[in-house]
Amino acid sequence: MELVNQNTLRQDRPLLTLTHLSQLLAYVIGFGSLIVPLIIWLSTRNTVADMDQHGKAIVNLQLSLLLYIFLSIPMILLLGLGILTLIGTAILGFVLPIVNAVRASNGEGPNYFMTIRFIS
Repeated sequence: MELVNQNTLRQDRPLLTLTHLSQLLAYVIGFGSLIVPLIIWLSTRNTVADMDQHGKAIVNLQLSLLLYIFLSIPMILLLGLGILTLIGTAILGFVLPIVNAVRASNGEGPNYFMTIRFIS
């Protein structure tokens, strides 16, 4: 009988890429940019190589974007500059998942700048 090593993690770059691109669901259907990557990360972090690193980066980005949005709403009423913050947050929320999906498909680690590390 052949023994199979259960401790090896499988390489699944398409799933890593899909996890990054699933953040764009908020631009398509209005929600799901945090929930879908969170479900993918929690269900496959022990079986797919580098999923834990990518999943933490994705969740940290989405939580940071939510925080930036919640902080920019009062800034609209007080200073009027909150609109620029909202636009910048929307641009970062659209561009960074695409860039990191390409990085994941090339086998590189995620690089989300301007994120707060809620999960390390």
